[in-house]
Amino acid sequence: MHLAFLRSIRLPAALCALALAGVSTGASAQGFAAYITPPRFEVQVAPGQNLRQVVEIQHVGQQKGNYRVYTNDWTFLPDNSVAFSDALAADSCRPWVAVERRELTIEPGARYRYRFEITPPPGTPARECRFALMIEGLEPARVQGDLNFPVGGRIGVIVYAIIGDAAPKLEITGSRVAQVDGQPTAVVDVRNQGNAHGRLEGFVNGTDAAGARFEMAPSDLPILPGETRRIAITPVAENGKPAPTVRFPLKVKGNLEWGKNRLPLDASFAP
Repeated sequence: MHLAFLRSIRLPAALCALALAGVSTGASAQGFAAYITPPRFEVQVAPGQNLRQVVEIQHVGQQKGNYRVYTNDWTFLPDNSVAFSDALAADSCRPWVAVERRELTIEPGARYRYRFEITPPPGTPARECRFALMIEGLEPARVQGDLNFPVGGRIGVIVYAIIGDAAPKLEITGSRVAQVDGQPTAVVDVRNQGNAHGRLEGFVNGTDAAGARFEMAPSDLPILPGETRRIAITPVAENGKPAPTVRFPLKVKGNLEWGKNRLPLDASFAP
């Protein structure tokens, strides 16, 4: 399932982290009431191969739901927000994508298994094909208040398709303390010199100024090819308790991972 948002080309940073990480949520508003699963596709396809995928749309409104389905290109901005675009990007792979149908109607409470296909042309060099499958409600909701105007709800399902042997190549280029959601946070700068996106995983050990020890993990944000992105390293919440508060300076040691590779981290973080 994924996030609905107003008819805008930009998804705010707070929602983007959920969107690109694939956190399951629902969307419900007048004229738009749907759950979508899965929230994100990460697939592999060979040049000349036809790859079919299915996204399930559950309409939870009390009346029939009318939807439009189309593709967008998207850009992951430095502030961790996403900008969607109807216009084809210079390296867009959307011409390789075929959707089952452009519009559909779903009965109340019903589920629809919607198909789309990706077919890279023969001879396509190793690369990553990225696009968003947009599912938009055709009946606009209305925003009430000082301004009364219609808005359209829509959902963006992010698709990453690895072509051939494309792969990420991640390295840590720096570590520091930065403000994340208004709080001082340990972050590492991660550069991707590969030709596909990557994500940091794994756990490291942290010891703060008060001597408290805790397990820490990186945020699940994608690092796209050719970019350097700030990745937060934060304490892991245990047994349903809130994550512990870090008192800087902080020492962190251990190995972060991407795929079968390890990135050693032995750093001190001070504001």
